[in-house]
Amino acid sequence: MASAPNLGPAPRLVLPSPTETTLPNGLTVKLVGMHEVPVVQAVLSIEGGARLDGELAGLATFVGGMLDEGAGDRDAFELAAQVEYLGASLGTGAGWDATTISLRAPKRTIGEAMALLGDVVLRPRFATEDVERQRDLRIASILQSRDQPGAVASNVFGYTVYPVAHPYHRPIGGDSISTVQLDSATVRSFWSRAADPRQATLVIAGDLTLDEARALATSALGDWRAPSATAAGAGAGAPNATQPPSLATRVFLVDKPEAAQSVLMIGAPGVTRSSPDYAAITLMNTILGGSFSARLNDILREQKGFTYGARSNYSWRPLPGPFVASASVRTDVTDSSLAIFFEEFRRIRSEPVTQQELDRAKSYVSLGALGDFETTGQVAGQLASLEMLGLTLADIPRELDQVRALGAADVQRAAEQYLDPSHLTIVVVGDVKNIRAGVEALGLGPVMLLDHEGNEVTP
Repeated sequence: MASAPNLGPAPRLVLPSPTETTLPNGLTVKLVGMHEVPVVQAVLSIEGGARLDGELAGLATFVGGMLDEGAGDRDAFELAAQVEYLGASLGTGAGWDATTISLRAPKRTIGEAMALLGDVVLRPRFATEDVERQRDLRIASILQSRDQPGAVASNVFGYTVYPVAHPYHRPIGGDSISTVQLDSATVRSFWSRAADPRQATLVIAGDLTLDEARALATSALGDWRAPSATAAGAGAGAPNATQPPSLATRVFLVDKPEAAQSVLMIGAPGVTRSSPDYAAITLMNTILGGSFSARLNDILREQKGFTYGARSNYSWRPLPGPFVASASVRTDVTDSSLAIFFEEFRRIRSEPVTQQELDRAKSYVSLGALGDFETTGQVAGQLASLEMLGLTLADIPRELDQVRALGAADVQRAAEQYLDPSHLTIVVVGDVKNIRAGVEALGLGPVMLLDHEGNEVTP
């Protein structure tokens, strides 16, 4: 039988050094010259995102999605038609940490395409009828999500892991109560406060010089002025966003009668991307559940056949995002699957990982990073994301070197420090009448029944 070839060390990642300039209005422009093909990718990121929602959960993502629903003297259809005519693509949206407008165009039409981006930022229409239509669509989507166990588990996880005052407590897309309050005036007010060039970075990758990039930015966004009143928390994290308390392990069940599967989410607040242990945590999680060959997936999928996939992940954000281990498993093995999760949490803390696991995980991390910087779109997107995290392209090869230098003791230390099985929140969405007894018998912690909005249900 033929054996698999031995893999050599992963190639080292070499990244270019961006050049940058700042416009008089405070907008930072960063350029990565990539001259192989005449294509330009631009990503405009405005710091804040859903952290600035305040009392209206989902506001930032709603506004981000509305930005391309007409701008300047064009409605949504006319804007889309002009983008297509230029051979370009335009996308808008918001995440937890930023509102983002992305643009890709051939070099020959980038000037006209950038003018459209300028309209989107400076002259969005936010027409009443468009806002009402998108609001109704979002409400319908929220109502539909109540029948989706994965969405319910994710929402309840946020409700139970993060306190009420924390920006991660509620779903990033809001709920029906907050969404019905959205109107054109609310959208315009938010954008007038959040759209601040001093909190924005325009990242450009492609066939341009810095002088060309500055000229494009000046033409499209030079008239952008800082708002008289900024959104609360902009540029400074978010209000009431201190590290959530570390709570003893508890179990929350959400009933989905007759469900064939149980959705499991297990986790806790994690750490910030600036953690000095980022490399060790990344390598530890790659071995635990961050890759297809990781322990959780290997046991629960390959060996046991309980699930199509099991994984774990640390969400890296400026504020401590969650650590989550998850899987959708057959109803009859819900308790067995939870037992395996916790067995693996304890094992990676108490036993050194093998050299094979260590080498494989290092290669996985290194090769994955190589694949993140292949195209102009990837380079611009990665640089924009790093900017929101306070990092640069130069930090990535340095962190990869740190990963390569780690040993089994470093992985075990990271697990001991950042993965505590006695302080995890467990959310299970499934057929409670068939799973509750088995889950309670595990003795992982107190068991409580919740509804899809995280409210306690009396049995």
